[in-house]
Amino acid sequence: MVLTTVEFGQIAQGMGLFVFGCAILTGVAFVKKWGWRFRMVGVTLFSVVLTVGLFALSLTPLTKEVVPGAMPYKTVYDRFGSLAVIVVAPTITPDELSLTLEQAAARLFSTGRINNGTDTLTVRARTIIHPRPGVSEPIYLGSWQQSLRRRSDPDRVLEINQDNFNRLKSFLNQ
Repeated sequence: MVLTTVEFGQIAQGMGLFVFGCAILTGVAFVKKWGWRFRMVGVTLFSVVLTVGLFALSLTPLTKEVVPGAMPYKTVYDRFGSLAVIVVAPTITPDELSLTLEQAAARLFSTGRINNGTDTLTVRARTIIHPRPGVSEPIYLGSWQQSLRRRSDPDRVLEINQDNFNRLKSFLNQ
């Protein structure tokens, strides 16, 4: 079961009421000098920590973006900077690559990335071919560029390297 951000918000509100009740009970315990009053301080503070965590989960979605038609990929380079590289299967088509790059960019997007002097997140896609035994050669098939600051960037750029696709196709047909 995956909870949504709205459900986390509702749970955080309920925990907020619980914290309020614990704080009142802790105050009463101190006024009446009950023996377990210091335990209530711990319960109240721990509940505050849980409430803050639940509130944080209500702000950020936990689900991964799914773009219909995107193919499986693996992230092979990502230092949380402005560049990430994914690897795709050599049988991918240009249309599938564009959808896969869109999905990868959506999943890798974060406003906390280190910009390294640029405000653009670049996701490059490559595949590996083996021209002869013991030799591996990466072929870059395309890239996706979008803003590091806006998730829905209207100025995003998709580049498909058709020459490398042709080269890959001729290699696979051998």
